[in-house]
Amino acid sequence: MADGPGSSPGLPSKRPKITKDKIVPDTGSSEPTAPFFSRKLRKAAVGTSCDIRLRVSVGGFPKATLTWYHNNEPLPPSEAQDAGGLWIRDCRMSDAGLYTCMATNELGEASCSAVLAIMDLGEETMPDLLLMKLRDRKASITESSLCQKINRFP
Repeated sequence: MADGPGSSPGLPSKRPKITKDKIVPDTGSSEPTAPFFSRKLRKAAVGTSCDIRLRVSVGGFPKATLTWYHNNEPLPPSEAQDAGGLWIRDCRMSDAGLYTCMATNELGEASCSAVLAIMDLGEETMPDLLLMKLRDRKASITESSLCQKINRFP
């Protein structure tokens, strides 16, 4: 009655994979399908001079070709692009904006988009506490030392 050890009658032998964005049947075959995103881009924020990876996960057969856009302008192919996402290194304010990933194969296309915000964390915006210069202090076991009072916390 059962298909094999540990299986239950009346239940399919394969279960669908459940992801956050979509239920993807695990067919185990290579039937041609249009591209789809099992992981879509998500909005993000990063400081200037930081690195960030915009991640995607794409399904479909044959394997989809990915094209990336920044503010609706195509990005030239580079080694920063791979099947799992797009690396943006040493972020500048000009890197902020709308990013779109377009997945294409002979059966169709799919796209997803998200906004990347870049925050300037330069000295002008740093709290006074972090800009305070350190001074040499001398103390010995027999002396008491005073701690500076911090009036403002970040």
